[in-house]
Amino acid sequence: MKSKMHYHVQPRETVPPRNEQVQMDIQNFLRALDSYPARVAKEPRISFQQHLSSFFAPAHDDQRSNRLRHR
Repeated sequence: MKSKMHYHVQPRETVPPRNEQVQMDIQNFLRALDSYPARVAKEPRISFQQHLSSFFAPAHDDQRSNRLRHR
């Protein structure tokens, strides 16, 4: 008698979160692009890469470093 093979199918719910992350990344990039001229006016030596990275910094790290500074 042949044994039946069972295939594991990944649920489709895993796809939207990645799409949402991509959309958030695009929005962050566009915000950085839009705000870069004003930032350069204040900080002439800042590169776009440095400015862009500030939009992608994890929020919990910022809160943690603020707490450490206020101790």
